[in-house]
Amino acid sequence: MHRFLLTPRWWGINVFVALAVPVCLLMGTWQLGRFEDRVDTHREATGARPAEEAAAPLDSLLPVDKKTSGRLASVSGQYADQLLVPERRLDGKNGFYVLTLLKTDSGKAVPVVRGWLPGTADPGRAPAAPGGRVEVTGALQASETSSSKGVHSQGGLPAGQLGVIGAASLVNLVPYGLYDAWLTVQTPADGLTPVPAKAPTNTGLDLKAFQNLGYTGEWFVFAAFVLFMWFRLYRREVETLRDAESGLLPATAAGPGAEPQEPVRASAPRPTE
Repeated sequence: MHRFLLTPRWWGINVFVALAVPVCLLMGTWQLGRFEDRVDTHREATGARPAEEAAAPLDSLLPVDKKTSGRLASVSGQYADQLLVPERRLDGKNGFYVLTLLKTDSGKAVPVVRGWLPGTADPGRAPAAPGGRVEVTGALQASETSSSKGVHSQGGLPAGQLGVIGAASLVNLVPYGLYDAWLTVQTPADGLTPVPAKAPTNTGLDLKAFQNLGYTGEWFVFAAFVLFMWFRLYRREVETLRDAESGLLPATAAGPGAEPQEPVRASAPRPTE
């Protein structure tokens, strides 16, 4: 009954199934692992930092990555140029950041967001930065890009304003070197509202994460579909052989791999005149 499984056609079917199912399961498991990695990094990035975690020197935390983003960094120097970053929302309100460049002993400057004020960006409302040598501690952040959420990337801003916080946007505005990062001060000063640190990019449960989860389901469905089709072909073959053995099919249709045919019915005799 089952010798048809050894025919060349069924050898090909069986080899295909034996290869396709493990590949589908492997790809589904890999996509599931990618989703779980994104969940773990999201949990790590959005988790609260230990209160006893001491600030580390800025240079020791660079370049900014998923582990160092949001860490408290300390750096000393003198405040220099001050810029306003308009169209930034905080607690559901429109406002602007007060950003001041801190020139360090290395000669390079790091952008420091000293706080946020509500309303339209107005230099007259932004408090001046402290003079002399200062020690600044703030949450470390990666440079923004034109695709970052909430930035003003269209250009056309008046002098003294900045749309994207990053070395690439500041390099043509200041005559000194820049760190590829920025700090946001977490303690209120001069009536400014502290700007919370943002989670690093590509760590949230965004569209890519749920795409990984969707692909996981698709690969497992493919594996189940391959097994279903194999079983369907097998059952049809067995039914064909059984029908042939019962005399419901002609003998020529009972060979291995034969397609099911309609049963042969005897024709009724014609009436004689």
